[in-house]
Amino acid sequence: MNLIKSKKRVADHGEVFTPPWLVEQMLDLVKAESERIDSRFLEPACGSGNFLVPVLQRKLAAVELKFGKSAFEKKNYALLGLMCCYGIELLEDNIAECRSRMLEVFADYLGLNESDDLYQAAFFVTTLNLMHGDAMKMQNVDGTHIIVVEWGYLGKGKFQRRDFRLDVLTGMASLSAEGSLFAGLAKHEIFKPISAHPPETVKDLAARYAQLQETQT
Repeated sequence: MNLIKSKKRVADHGEVFTPPWLVEQMLDLVKAESERIDSRFLEPACGSGNFLVPVLQRKLAAVELKFGKSAFEKKNYALLGLMCCYGIELLEDNIAECRSRMLEVFADYLGLNESDDLYQAAFFVTTLNLMHGDAMKMQNVDGTHIIVVEWGYLGKGKFQRRDFRLDVLTGMASLSAEGSLFAGLAKHEIFKPISAHPPETVKDLAARYAQLQETQT
């Protein structure tokens, strides 16, 4: 694969892609986490998904190993695996390609087409999890705060969503460090979601996809 798209992009943005063999070696350093369905990965300069796609593939392999015999659980845990992959990217064509690649891997694994509720739910998830913005500034391209969505699977086909500001989350390490004024406080006392949503099913998330499509037309 080409490691650069153009010399100008390298000069303007320092854009150089990591080769697949190196990605796999780096993920092997955190093998247990990269193969855990509900472990969360955030790539702050995700490009076109050279790290996130292999992470998702590893998660789906774990889904197959654990839930491959149950169609219901396989679909829901596959969606959870996707929900636990996050990326931020400054360049619009890269984030669009990343979303497309992630959806392709997900759909191929489950044999989905674009009219399926599960595909549309996954599409909606990628619009929230794969963000067009600047991780250094912790802002979207429109200048708003980057929001990180925490997804959880409650069982029986229901998912929980809570929204957090990235700049608040990144302050957690310094505030909880030994010797910090806030070190003795529980995390829930300092960090609260900016919004919490009622449990939603795949069908509910697919409906959100439909609403999103209506706003863009």
